[in-house]
Amino acid sequence: MCVIYGKLCNMNDYVVIYSNRKTLGLEVSAEKGVIVRAPRRTSQKEIERFVASHTVWIERAKARVQTRAANRPVFSDDPAEIARLKALAAEKIPPRVAYYAALLGVTPQKIGFTKAKTRFGSCSGKNSINFSCYLMLYSDRAVDYVVVHELCHIKHKNHSKAFYEMIAGVMPDYKEREKELKGL
Repeated sequence: MCVIYGKLCNMNDYVVIYSNRKTLGLEVSAEKGVIVRAPRRTSQKEIERFVASHTVWIERAKARVQTRAANRPVFSDDPAEIARLKALAAEKIPPRVAYYAALLGVTPQKIGFTKAKTRFGSCSGKNSINFSCYLMLYSDRAVDYVVVHELCHIKHKNHSKAFYEMIAGVMPDYKEREKELKGL
């Protein structure tokens, strides 16, 4: 992988990442800014044309990223704060898991807590569920959504229509709850 830096039309930096891909792609993130992903042999002029032709999309994506960042809590790296959040999660989440597991007719094998910043929950192939301690910075409604989402993965190991129907069966307003987690 090769990375170079360039300029957008409005003088903001962008990063070009060359790889074995076949097409050009764009990404905007709060941490990395604008990223152009390009096939290895793409010329700088072709990349500049591509970026210039997508300036409206880039500006809209930047605005979305800024809105999300402004609406999300700040995740601390302080060990004492992480320990506090993990203890709070260990107190609050298991009763919610028990409640929704009974409603859904599923049983997780194990419940754990992590300090993941980009993944609020996960369900392993062996039905062990992990939750990010940073969930404690969100409303109970958002926490309940993540609990239900991960419990539904016990029956559906994907994001199929049946998976979302299972969520909707116990939480008809799940889309609104999901928006809170995304900072929308």
